[in-house]
Amino acid sequence: MNVFSTISGIRQYRWADHAAMWGLVPTMGYLHEGHLSLVRYAHQENDRVGVSIFVNPIQFNNPNDLTNYPRDLDRDLSILEQAGVDLVWTPSPDVVYPPNYQTFVEVEKVSKVLEGASRPSHFRGVTTVVAKLFNVFQPHRAYFGQKDAQQVVVIKQMIHDLNFNLELITCPTIRETDGLAMSSRNVRLSANARQQATCLYRALTAAKCAFDSGHKKAAELRATMLAIITQANLARIDYISVAHPETLAELEIIENQALLSLAVFIDDVRLIDNMIIGEPCS
Repeated sequence: MNVFSTISGIRQYRWADHAAMWGLVPTMGYLHEGHLSLVRYAHQENDRVGVSIFVNPIQFNNPNDLTNYPRDLDRDLSILEQAGVDLVWTPSPDVVYPPNYQTFVEVEKVSKVLEGASRPSHFRGVTTVVAKLFNVFQPHRAYFGQKDAQQVVVIKQMIHDLNFNLELITCPTIRETDGLAMSSRNVRLSANARQQATCLYRALTAAKCAFDSGHKKAAELRATMLAIITQANLARIDYISVAHPETLAELEIIENQALLSLAVFIDDVRLIDNMIIGEPCS
């Protein structure tokens, strides 16, 4: 496995074989099975797999969240080597954002709701760093998890609008046995908070069951999720949404598909999760 902190090192190794197909898995490190599932998908569809490990400071609105974000580079590199990754980029912030850095990428409409409303400038940071990753690695395919559903929508829009010559692959959310979506932030949960955190998946599942039973009004599904989340005494709701899966506009009636999503603080740890329900338009 080849590890570089410089842009030149990544480019030199990536272009050593011009014929090789490359898959990229962007990460912020502290890897778990969710990340490794993306690596496995990338291996299946490409000759080479690259991974980035970079805790991107400009996508954090809360300085404490940035400070407390878990990091263990040695552990991550060991995991990636065992997973057969070919190339890893581990840049420092001053490599990604050198002195006098002035350029940012911003997707408009779909970045303003949900996470964007709760975390102003978050997606500006995400799209800027992802655009730089695409430019540095120049992969044929990039792999993202469905857990960050809005991020996928925003990056798809950026790829389309800026004519990036790559394919975005969305991979299923990987969950713990009790349904909690895997996240690097889960390590910050106390034992009691970890148990209560399952309310997110239970809320989504209950809303899906209600929909499958014939409830098509979005307000009813939001109420179903709200009722379950409020049973957890450590939970503080940021948002609960039933939206169009592509435009992210809130729905009144579900005619085809819908994206159920929520953001909930369990103690002081902010967790997100989502689920797509219904059938796509024919």
